[in-house]
Amino acid sequence: MKLILKYFPDINEEQKRQFEQLEPLYKEWNMQINVVSRKDIDELYTRHILHSLAIAKVIDFKDGSKILDVGTGGGFPGIPLAILFPKTHFFLVDSIGKKIKVVKEISQAIGLKNLEAEHKRAEEVKFKYDFIVSRAVTNLPKFNNWIKGKFNTNSRHKIKNGLLYLKGGDLTEELKEAGRKYQLYNIPDFFEEEFFETKQVVYLKAF
Repeated sequence: MKLILKYFPDINEEQKRQFEQLEPLYKEWNMQINVVSRKDIDELYTRHILHSLAIAKVIDFKDGSKILDVGTGGGFPGIPLAILFPKTHFFLVDSIGKKIKVVKEISQAIGLKNLEAEHKRAEEVKFKYDFIVSRAVTNLPKFNNWIKGKFNTNSRHKIKNGLLYLKGGDLTEELKEAGRKYQLYNIPDFFEEEFFETKQVVYLKAF
């Protein structure tokens, strides 16, 4: 929790309570269904929760915005972002049903009212969203194909609607192939922990 408060000191008591509950809940569920790697579970706040919240250093989601989290796994980045933006609606999908079960159980346990989760592939999602978020599910050109036609055309934020993708390493070729306007945000500009050294938030404009 100290790590979250270090970078997000203005969260309220309810948000603190929700963030604090994540560690025991994930540890409990991880013993039944492996949604976080065994070596990472003790670094949950750095490697999963804070990593997810890097997106919040790039954009401040407006109330009423609709965000799709594709390939959410155990609920990242969707659950931490839903805690931070309680008036933004998050829809989390994953093709693995048991992972969505964990997302639903944890979301319910901490009292999130602004999050829905479904067991489905991105291609099956019918609605349109202001932003799509994800954590390195696959290479960007392939991911782009999954999310075609899923963006609202009306932009209300300081950056136009699009994809916010958490990924590390050299993305030069992937971005060239993706064929969209993009912006890279280096996570070490926001967080000083060594884990983030090569990690980025990739923003790809929807249109």
